[in-house]
Amino acid sequence: MLRTQSWKTTAVTCSLLLAGSSVMLSGAGSSALANSPTKSASGRSDSHGGWANTWMTPVTHGDSAGSTQRGYTDTSFRSIIHTTVSGSAVRIRLSNQHGDHSITVGHATVAKPNLSTADTADIDPATLRQLSFNGQASAVILPGDTLLSDPVRLPVGSQQDLLVSAYFPTATGPTTFHGTTLQTNYVGPGDLTGDLTGAGYTTPRNCCWFFLSGVDVLRDDAEGPVVVLGDSLGEGNGSTLNANTRWPNLLFARLAAREGNHAPAVLNASLAGNRLNHEGTEPGAGGFPGFDELGRNVEARLSDDVFAEIDVQTVITDLGINDIWMSDDSATAIITKLRQLNQQLKEHGLRSVVATLAPYQGMGSADEWTPAKEATRQAVNDYLRHSYEFDGVIDFDKVLRDPANPARLLPAFDSGDHIHPNDAGNQAMANAVSLSLIQR
Repeated sequence: MLRTQSWKTTAVTCSLLLAGSSVMLSGAGSSALANSPTKSASGRSDSHGGWANTWMTPVTHGDSAGSTQRGYTDTSFRSIIHTTVSGSAVRIRLSNQHGDHSITVGHATVAKPNLSTADTADIDPATLRQLSFNGQASAVILPGDTLLSDPVRLPVGSQQDLLVSAYFPTATGPTTFHGTTLQTNYVGPGDLTGDLTGAGYTTPRNCCWFFLSGVDVLRDDAEGPVVVLGDSLGEGNGSTLNANTRWPNLLFARLAAREGNHAPAVLNASLAGNRLNHEGTEPGAGGFPGFDELGRNVEARLSDDVFAEIDVQTVITDLGINDIWMSDDSATAIITKLRQLNQQLKEHGLRSVVATLAPYQGMGSADEWTPAKEATRQAVNDYLRHSYEFDGVIDFDKVLRDPANPARLLPAFDSGDHIHPNDAGNQAMANAVSLSLIQR
């Protein structure tokens, strides 16, 4: 889900673990890193311990105009991410999946924030780690590829911020990025990756993670994650900036409170404006022009955003409302796609959970919500509530709707645009998920 008016405001290059390599930090225990379990050909973890995704984000092509299309030269990006599961070591993934030529990573670092200052771009100097790629400080990412860093020893806590800084010395061309973050990230000229303060990062941006697609940690217990395949509700549109109150974050907090270190990660593969049956560039109702950053249709996303992640166990799908308000799809078209998606997830041995579509009367112009579109939403939800082909159904509609007018969000949960829940609404969504439903 995405509102036009608020849009702008609101083949792995595998770095194999090198035994005895110079990339290991002093006292890091190189044998533990070198011999850590890796994924098998099936994508499943070879043991209960090993590398686990603590954070990921789906990436898209830069939009047709602006900085994401022009790209950057001699520029550093400092991206702030919020972890799920903890670990004793860390590695990152940088992506040129949507680039039109090779790009050079000149330098990269990872660190924890300096909590003694007010600037969220400041680094705790004791935690700054230089990253390498096959033992080298710089690397080239071919178009369509992803680059995996060598691991570094850095104890990473659960639900903790990490700062990943990457410098690109030469022209990147069209970027590979994620456009809706609800997190302030930073851009600045030159190589700022080792800077302990954010002073050189002259452009704060509340919108984007550039080139960064994932962060992994080394764990003793690497239970497979839950992936949320959603839209702007999963992105947390309507929640508080920099507060990590998106409902997937809050769902992980519930799991961690119950399971402690054994809780599976909750990976947020949501894309604002994403649709089941349409490309992001397709226009929609209310004069919505379409953007590349809304992503491909959902089936085209599965290989990169679900199956490529480490040992995924469960997928929660919360998609379809954009197909209604933007594209006026029929209930049959939406249900057919959800059923096909369910079949593909189960074919890969994954637990498939689906969510009902939340209300949105009052949003936007007269053609964005209509009684006919409301009837479509109700028909989809009625089907999902009475279907037994999914492994579970989460009734977000029931939780978020106003009992006095079920076509609208409950006022206490409305962020103000009548489609996106506020922090309280996101908490209600997280609370609506039965934890036993999403754990094997």
